Amino acid sequence: MRDVYIIDTNCITPLGFDVESNFGALLEGKSGITKTEDYHQPVFVSKLKEALLDQTFAEIGDSSKYTKLEKMLILALRPLFLNHSISKDTPLIVSTTKGNIDELQHTNPRRILLNEAAQTVNEFFGLTQQAIVISNACVSGLLSVAVAKRMIQAGVYEDALVVAGDLISEFVLSGFHSFQAISDAPCRPYDKSRDGITLGEASAAVYISTEKSKSPHLSVKILGEGAINDANHISGPSRTGEGLYKSIVSAFAEAEIDANTIDFISAHGTATIYNDEMEAIAFNRASLADVPLNSLKGYYGHTLGASGMLETIISIESACRNVLIPSVGYETSGISQPLNIIENNQQRDIKYFLKTASGFGGCNIAVLFEKIA
Repeated sequence: MRDVYIIDTNCITPLGFDVESNFGALLEGKSGITKTEDYHQPVFVSKLKEALLDQTFAEIGDSSKYTKLEKMLILALRPLFLNHSISKDTPLIVSTTKGNIDELQHTNPRRILLNEAAQTVNEFFGLTQQAIVISNACVSGLLSVAVAKRMIQAGVYEDALVVAGDLISEFVLSGFHSFQAISDAPCRPYDKSRDGITLGEASAAVYISTEKSKSPHLSVKILGEGAINDANHISGPSRTGEGLYKSIVSAFAEAEIDANTIDFISAHGTATIYNDEMEAIAFNRASLADVPLNSLKGYYGHTLGASGMLETIISIESACRNVLIPSVGYETSGISQPLNIIENNQQRDIKYFLKTASGFGGCNIAVLFEKIA
């Protein structure tokens, strides 16, 4: 079986338009979450400044021709093309939960089709393969990494570009409000006082290849992955953590390592009562209770289909710098089973880490990574 590596990354968030600025902000404890009344009611969100997005995009293209999401995806991918000689035959995987859903209010209904946005990004970079769309709730971004790995290992491609993105819209906000799942304050994953999610928007991109030599500065091996749907409920997570637990077990089996090897976990950690409890149960079942763990939702909010990709990129940077980032907003445990939640910046030798994600419909995924020295 061929080894597969992530050899370059980039992200676009309210905390910065590259990985370095984002990680620097996290080290300083900065959050992109602010209070806004842009959606006809006060709500905490982590939202990109559209004027800055347009200004940055204007350097490479006509901003008026592209939707906000398309600009986010293109800007996330562009540094990868600048850093590497990427073949026009390289496949592009676009991951999103809702895509251009904000275009519902405009006159061209085709803009909301996921394949339309993917093809627009494909054409911007002159890629010749038909773009692949993965839209599987909030596991979309991380699942796309697993899909790219499998395609490369099957010999279908030699490398792949993966980009994930989602944005905040009244449609999405109203949906989470109907579940009574929106927090009245910045979200607090795993904390006793948590009362729901904070929404965010971001885009994130990775370049995946069999050739680690393509990048002298970054090489992270995708060791193993598992994606299990427990079909528990249309929106509610399993009370036993079944799908997440089995995903973790599957990832460990492929990687041929055990729980004692893992240096930290980047968890989903949405700050809803049921999600955080489900994760605590699943991690304990997988003998991972003592492994340092964080959720980045307190910095970025829940960026839906982009969250798994964004948090993977930050985790890769953590591994490269040997720094653990705390789970902001956490003070007192509000889960029934113990977890080793990171509360302060910590220096630690990092070689192996686990990234997990869960989503509506019972979908779950776990991916194991190894930092290559």
